[in-house]
Amino acid sequence: MNILQVVPQLNVGGVETGTVDLAKYLAENGHKCVVVSAGGDLVRELEACGIRHYTLPVQSKVFWVMFKAAKQLAAIIKKEEIEIVHGRSRVPAWVGFMACRRTGTQFITTAHGHYTRHIFSYMMGWGKYTIVPSSVIGKHMMEDFGVPLENIRLIPRSVDLKRYPFMPRAPKQKKECRIVVVGRIAPIKGQVYFLKAMAKVLRSMPSVKAWIIGGISPGKDSYMEELEVWTRRLGLSSAVEFLGNRRDIPQLLSQADVLVMPSIAEEAFGRVIVEAQASGVPVVATKVGGVVEIIDDNEDGLLVHPKDHEGLAEAVLKVLRSSELASRLSENGRKKVEEKFTLEKMAQDTLKVYLEALSLPRILVIKISAIGDAILSIPSFEALKKKFPSSKIVCLVGKEARDVFQRCPYIDELIVCDLRGKDRGGRGLARLSKKLMRRRFDWVIDLQNSRISHFLSYATLAARRYGYQNGKWSFFLNRTVKDTGQALAPVAHQFRTLGMLDIVFGQERLQLWPSAEDREFAKIFLEQYWLGKEKLIGINIGASPRWQTKQWLSKNYATLCDKLAKKDYRVLLTGSAYDASFAKTVLKEVKTRPVCAVAQTTLMQLACLIEKCDVFVTSDSAPMHLAAAMHTPFVALFGPTDPARHLPPADRCLALQKGCAPCYKDHCKKKEHVCMQEISVDDVLGAIERLLAQEAGQRA
Repeated sequence: MNILQVVPQLNVGGVETGTVDLAKYLAENGHKCVVVSAGGDLVRELEACGIRHYTLPVQSKVFWVMFKAAKQLAAIIKKEEIEIVHGRSRVPAWVGFMACRRTGTQFITTAHGHYTRHIFSYMMGWGKYTIVPSSVIGKHMMEDFGVPLENIRLIPRSVDLKRYPFMPRAPKQKKECRIVVVGRIAPIKGQVYFLKAMAKVLRSMPSVKAWIIGGISPGKDSYMEELEVWTRRLGLSSAVEFLGNRRDIPQLLSQADVLVMPSIAEEAFGRVIVEAQASGVPVVATKVGGVVEIIDDNEDGLLVHPKDHEGLAEAVLKVLRSSELASRLSENGRKKVEEKFTLEKMAQDTLKVYLEALSLPRILVIKISAIGDAILSIPSFEALKKKFPSSKIVCLVGKEARDVFQRCPYIDELIVCDLRGKDRGGRGLARLSKKLMRRRFDWVIDLQNSRISHFLSYATLAARRYGYQNGKWSFFLNRTVKDTGQALAPVAHQFRTLGMLDIVFGQERLQLWPSAEDREFAKIFLEQYWLGKEKLIGINIGASPRWQTKQWLSKNYATLCDKLAKKDYRVLLTGSAYDASFAKTVLKEVKTRPVCAVAQTTLMQLACLIEKCDVFVTSDSAPMHLAAAMHTPFVALFGPTDPARHLPPADRCLALQKGCAPCYKDHCKKKEHVCMQEISVDDVLGAIERLLAQEAGQRA
């Protein structure tokens, strides 16, 4: 793999050390690793190992500098053929994210700290995966920055055991003991409480010495002055020494008898703890953040409450006075590091995340329209799953059509939206956009191709967004195909979008997956009407509320029912709750007694009833697609729409259309929708007879 890590600078620090350690491991194990930073002392160490470093101002918070750096980083990504960009700090993560949007490269972050809610902090949760060093930070990223649990990957920080050789400790046997505190000079690191604890330690053991190692955090000079005042006030000047930033931490730890970590704020992890444990140094630390995930109290370290300098002093004295305790903490600490916190384990776990990001694309398919269109998209989902079997396919579907995909084996997850309800308007759309953005999709396939769906595609911030270039805000997409203007069948039309993913249209069929309960409903429903061996003809009397131009006359339905009854066929009327009043009109005009299931079924129950029919008659509406999906022969009545564009793929079907050319108008100025009314009852009856004859011929 080709990996690029981006950090602010490469000077002394836990993040910087981890970056260099990982880069070396990757290079040693055959991976290409590039590091981008604003420079620093560790650059020479990288270059000595043959690792390429680029210097960019990725530490600057000036927006125009960030945008320029992102453009330069994008050029580096293309030049080095980078597959993974790993952002390891907040400002560099912004730069890395913008560069990845330009190049379509996978972006991963590591959240190293307990961040405040700031615009720069949010970016640490915008990677496809967010690596955290402890469960405390994982919880923080989920609760405070909305990162989904599925995007969190827990990988503790590590230590290179070669740099930290183990030396068992027995401080009681020494004349002069050494206590070490390592961490930047800042109030949250709690050095002032260590000084107060040190005063008590010296009263019991005057020969103890202490080193406080770490540079002064920017803007914390006054705190350093405060520490110096406390040192003099407590009479510690001869016992405590401030060493500043040091590069020789392994050598300094080799001289230590106890490491103290007196932090008072939530620590993300505590790298110095595992470095000390690797060296065999007993550790005394405060119960903050990820520290409690490293140390088992009284087993491989001692834990005290933050700001409790009395408890801190007692814990240090306990270790210094007991060789048995010091040896146990030393040996157990080293054992835990070897099991959980080695460089090899950290690097291998990180590589697994990289591989997961590359091999498991998250694909969002948008299909938020009517039930029939949702059914027509099933072959597209099947083809996607065959092409990318390891991918996670998520479908954004409208509330009305969610049952279509409920048990679809090609979809891993449904996101249901309600654009007529809670997701309506600017605020609703903003909430939905935020929800989609948090999922960190790699690709979006827009099978809806409307203005709203194109906008939602862009709102996901996915690197690749596929759909039709149709003038409906298609500038929000970055992978488009032009409509040829030719009349394509609906499934073939969708497959032109999938063609950009090298998916070829075959002989895909529509499918549905009703439950056992749905099938049982259909069986019981028909049994109560004594339906036996007679031929069962289903008739959908409804049309979409919007498309009244697709409606056949009630007298035509009534006449058809009567003529079918004369041929000893049983008739089943279907329709939605919207069609209930129209059904009453039909039943008043009919002379026979058809079975009426109008407004009595769910979508899947209706599908199971249609499956029981020998032939099904319907207008261009959702039940037509249900019949095709349940492989029931059907007669489709077309008026203002073109069957060449909308007739679903089916085993046996006949489309009837007469009169006007397809106009795609939902209201007609001509009386009683001439295009539909010119389809006669005898036309439909003849089509039914032909389909029944075909079925009989196949059985023979």
